[in-house]
Amino acid sequence: MSDLATQAQVAIVTGAGSGIGAAIARDLGARGTNLVLVGRRAELLDERVAEIMAGGGSALASPGDVREFADLERAASVALDHWGRIDVLVANAAIADFGPIAEADPELWRDVIVTNVLGVMYAVRAVLPHMLGAGSGHVVITASGSGRVTYVGEPAYVASKHATVAFADCLRLEVAAAGIRVSVIEPGLVETPLIHVYEGSNDMVGEVDALTPEDIARAVRYVLDQPPGVNVFEVLVRPTRQLL
Repeated sequence: MSDLATQAQVAIVTGAGSGIGAAIARDLGARGTNLVLVGRRAELLDERVAEIMAGGGSALASPGDVREFADLERAASVALDHWGRIDVLVANAAIADFGPIAEADPELWRDVIVTNVLGVMYAVRAVLPHMLGAGSGHVVITASGSGRVTYVGEPAYVASKHATVAFADCLRLEVAAAGIRVSVIEPGLVETPLIHVYEGSNDMVGEVDALTPEDIARAVRYVLDQPPGVNVFEVLVRPTRQLL
């Protein structure tokens, strides 16, 4: 076995400053993964890095916006410059809209689609050449239960998550023969800032006890922990009382 193969894995996590991304980063850091954390708010990334380092882990911040491909290329370069490899990408960054289609802000729609769809595609594009060169890797995409169903209230978000799931399957078909795995995590309602951003969005929560970000981190851990010959492509995780 080569020295490279025995080194700790290296993962890039987008949207790592808060919510699900932060929980995934903490979980990966606790298990010895070297991390590059990507997000728009540098101060939050610095907090996550400090937490992970205090727990004995290894992490670097790479502030950036997933809407900018150059920022994701830079994050890939950080990983390669420091550790010489990229084993895992967790493409997690996302935003949401809320409200009737007839009253929607077109600029918000643009931001949702670019962040949630192109942000994932850009992240994959930034790391995939390195994974193909290594003949291994695992792309984990945080999609949503909203990528499987439709409902009133978040039209751009729902559309973006359907697109994300479709892109993930295109990716899986393309890279499977190269030994690269692709997994889609599809959370239902999760208690994060995302579900409280817009006026009236709390009405969608109802009486459901939301999942925690740590619940989703465990789902990510599950797909990553499968043997190399096993690809769990799709994991849908809903609160027990959530029907939609």
